[in-house]
Amino acid sequence: MLRLLYLISVRLVGWLVLLGRSSAAKDLELVVLRHEVAVLRRATPRRPLDWADHAVLAALVHRLPFRCADTDW
Repeated sequence: MLRLLYLISVRLVGWLVLLGRSSAAKDLELVVLRHEVAVLRRATPRRPLDWADHAVLAALVHRLPFRCADTDW
């Protein structure tokens, strides 16, 4: 029970810190994470995705905001 309360409190504090960050800081974190993923993809061989991976990715992609093709990244 104590561990559960600890994990909940850590998660809540993390969310509060995230709310206090500026948009530029969040964008910078995304760039760093994308670079990290690119490095990890180069370092390890790729394994095929299973059905659960596809389901999670599909659910997450539907949560992304729509962007037109003519907009800049």
